Amino acid sequence: MNKFSMNFLQRTRYFNNRFFFRTYGVSSEDLEKIKKFKEEQAKIMGSNKRTINLLKDEFSRYKKGKFYPPEPKVPKYSEYVIIGGGIMGSSIAYALKNRAPDSFEVTVIERDPKYTRSSSALSVGGIRQQFSLEENIKLSLYSAEFLRNVKQHLSVLDDDPPDIQFQPQGYLFLATEDGVEQMLQNHKLQREIGAKVELLKPNHLKQKFPWLNVEGIAMGSYGFENEGWFDPWGLLSAFKKKACSLGAQYVNGEVIGFEFENHSLERGEDAKPSYQANYLYVKDEVGEIHCVEFGFLVIAAGAYSADVAKLLNIGQGDGLLSVPLPVEPRKRYVYVFNCDSGPGINMPLLIDPTGTYVRREGLGGKYICGRSPAPNEEPDVSNLEVDYNFFESSVWPHLSKRIPIFDCIKVSSAWAGYYDYNTFDQNVLFGPHPAYPNIFFATGFSGHGIQMAPAIGRAMMELLIDKTYVTIDLQRFHLNRVFHNAPLYEQHIV
Repeated sequence: MNKFSMNFLQRTRYFNNRFFFRTYGVSSEDLEKIKKFKEEQAKIMGSNKRTINLLKDEFSRYKKGKFYPPEPKVPKYSEYVIIGGGIMGSSIAYALKNRAPDSFEVTVIERDPKYTRSSSALSVGGIRQQFSLEENIKLSLYSAEFLRNVKQHLSVLDDDPPDIQFQPQGYLFLATEDGVEQMLQNHKLQREIGAKVELLKPNHLKQKFPWLNVEGIAMGSYGFENEGWFDPWGLLSAFKKKACSLGAQYVNGEVIGFEFENHSLERGEDAKPSYQANYLYVKDEVGEIHCVEFGFLVIAAGAYSADVAKLLNIGQGDGLLSVPLPVEPRKRYVYVFNCDSGPGINMPLLIDPTGTYVRREGLGGKYICGRSPAPNEEPDVSNLEVDYNFFESSVWPHLSKRIPIFDCIKVSSAWAGYYDYNTFDQNVLFGPHPAYPNIFFATGFSGHGIQMAPAIGRAMMELLIDKTYVTIDLQRFHLNRVFHNAPLYEQHIV
């Protein structure tokens, strides 16, 4: 048999009897499909008929002048598999393939290819460096540089260059007297790292932004460079298109289970990983089951990352598997309104001390606004319906007080999206899982993920390929902090 035939047959390899299946949160129908799939594969691999049919198909293609096998809808093997094809998964896929386009396979599995419920597509698209943690500041500084040169990074041959419509109008955080000390501390760190931020007293705020009511405000922090907002759909589309052009394969399907070796976990703080997962099951858009072998797995499933983690027994087992991934969906509303006489092009994205935010949307007197609800106001996450009463009771009063010209506005439309909310400390959960040496996470961004996506993609690529951080050290964001109950809080969550 020639080398091509041998390689082709080797790529159809499947697991043997030393593997067993565990799953959590999968329907009984899916379980039955997986069972039938495994039975059929066992029959096929035990029959010479399979080999004969493969060779017949191969020689038939040769006769027709087709010297390569057809690209499978779902590959049987991929060195890197990414679960989640939103902005985070697509950025990671791009970074991996951009580093070495022809050296390995990258497969992205996305169950919502139209991104109808994607946090990326439904976000407000802001970018800022005004954070309280060094890592978050550096991540956004890197991403700002990437976005400034997005056409150089993400252009695809024979296609129009990407247009993410970046609006560099900055962020303006306002603080009452109680928040001044924290703002001063944040500002000192931001400036040391290289962020272009200035502090403004109330009289200077009024002078610079005459439409602003500074009553009750003791200080403002204004990011005058590398801050603003952009089109999140434009950036997601650009990352995905570029990743595909470099050879990444996107699969329309849902991961419904894993196969992994059964080893006993060592106990204690210095326990080493002793589980190994290398096979996953995908249910495609027509309900067919496929098995994919992988070398490394990255879970970037946003608000639903914890559901994927449960399929790996995370949060369901003993020892290192006893701790669940602390990520859950949190619904957030974005309201759109018009005000022809409202602030103009010099308006930054304003964040009131109450957490209420507002920014321009284009130049036609249109604005968008919102606010994260209080813990006792958290809405139902089973759908993306908008609660317009929340605007009337919890957004508009603060908005009209801070910008009096907005006293007579009316909402024209609205939408809702999901935060991948980290209930532990509202910061990214990144890096390898302590129980699995080949499974990595990039989730739990709690609302500030899209602005960090370019830097997160690069960081994951470095961790997977270089086995260390080259650009930005994110070790403090590793999942170990959850196991050691050592939260790392960000003071500027919006």
